[in-house]
Amino acid sequence: MKKLIMAATAAAFLVPAVAAAQDTTTDGSRAFGIDPYVGVMGGYEGFESNPGGGIPASPRGDRLKGGLVEGVAGVNVPLGGFFVGVEGNAAKGFTGDIDWEYGVHGRVGARAGESGLVYVKAGYRWVNFDRYGNNSPDFGRVSYGIGGEFGPAAIGLDGLTKKEGIRLRAEVSTTGEFESVRPMIGVIGHF
Repeated sequence: MKKLIMAATAAAFLVPAVAAAQDTTTDGSRAFGIDPYVGVMGGYEGFESNPGGGIPASPRGDRLKGGLVEGVAGVNVPLGGFFVGVEGNAAKGFTGDIDWEYGVHGRVGARAGESGLVYVKAGYRWVNFDRYGNNSPDFGRVSYGIGGEFGPAAIGLDGLTKKEGIRLRAEVSTTGEFESVRPMIGVIGHF
């Protein structure tokens, strides 16, 4: 985690010095500044069921899992062809064992093509499970993942919105030592 933070900090200082001093990128978005966004995503999370693993530790064969609807909000700081940012999330389980999830993550990534982003993220996520009752504790773990966002131009819908406005996002993340698998897909609105 410390290495990721140090790498992101170094990139924040080195990339602007190396990047050409331009106002916009190939997708028409700002090359430098602040890029806030919000979004809605859906997906699934399944936790491992090995003794001593999981969040919380579950008996073998008693796997915690469920479908999720999630809201995200964050800010990217564009640095030429790269970016750093921070994102918060809150998810509600609609099926299975998960009641709520919430967390915060740092992101670092690069622009991809005319309207895309690819990134890695790391942070912390808390989970509350329906299975353990109304007063159950929230279980927290370090969380990390990879993902990408692609605008309308990348899928042949150029002109539908401004290029940096709406993007489709797909990501996969995990907790702890690969104690869960969490694929998500959604729509992100940059403004």
